[in-house]
Amino acid sequence: MPFSIESARGIFPGTLSADVVPATIARFNQLSAEDQLALIWFAYLEMGKTITVAALGAASMVLAENTLNEIRDMTPMQQSQAMCDLANRADTPICRTYATWSVNIKLGFWYQLGKWMDEGLVAPIPKGYQLSANASAVLATIEGLDPGQQITVLRNCVVDMGFSSSKLGSYTRVSEPVVPPKEISQRTQVKIEGVTNPTVLKYMNNLNANDFDTLITLFTADGALQPPFQRPIVGKDNVLRFFREECQNLKLIPERGVSEPAEDNYTQIKVTGKVQTPWFGGEVGMNVAWRFLLNPDDKIFFVAIDLLASPKELLNLAR
Repeated sequence: MPFSIESARGIFPGTLSADVVPATIARFNQLSAEDQLALIWFAYLEMGKTITVAALGAASMVLAENTLNEIRDMTPMQQSQAMCDLANRADTPICRTYATWSVNIKLGFWYQLGKWMDEGLVAPIPKGYQLSANASAVLATIEGLDPGQQITVLRNCVVDMGFSSSKLGSYTRVSEPVVPPKEISQRTQVKIEGVTNPTVLKYMNNLNANDFDTLITLFTADGALQPPFQRPIVGKDNVLRFFREECQNLKLIPERGVSEPAEDNYTQIKVTGKVQTPWFGGEVGMNVAWRFLLNPDDKIFFVAIDLLASPKELLNLAR
């Protein structure tokens, strides 16, 4: 076999990803819990001037409701401590519950806390709170990013809070119900300048339709998907779980691409375009590249999704 998952990660090495995102997250993680919470609050206030955050789905609200109500019923001091515990990744019942949630539930949880802080139902950031010099520098970096990079930084900062799921042992993962696929009559078909490969087109169309069961049939049994700034997710069962938990109601807008032969009748294809998430609707599109490696049977052995360094990278299709 000419490719391993590790060697497949190197296709189209000229793709410039937004390395500022993981670098900013790493700097954020070095801040105190108080600065982390204040920075998130200030950043969302600033982003709210230009970006509308969608309300959390009813399913997310129900799944997080007990924990949210528990925090709402605390004293202001206890509320602040509970949020600091999450930022500190402490071993508390709330932090352990948080660790079992899927990404969308965690985002919904913080969305609701933010609303309650604004309404005075949950202890807000103290009036006049001054960020440390390091936190101010991180906030300035976030403010200088494009909107797609901003939401990625803030999403990952929040998602990584709570007790580490790797320390939980055996646990039941809590995620939203999988939405049914769109009816055939409601589906749209993407067109990609320079790419007519049916597998790549089906990947885009099925993901846009939330048809994950059909989508996963496009992969080899040992195929892998690499989300932005993460290690590859290997194996059809694991990839399918990722689609169901993190990819519902995405809107993929591929624009252009290039297809090239690779070793032993494999094919490598790079596509650039935008992705819109249900959390920010059509107002924010993340500039991304998809790097596909297809086996001789036109099955997906590997696909990487890269958050691009800048909008001009949408035109970079060269090796």
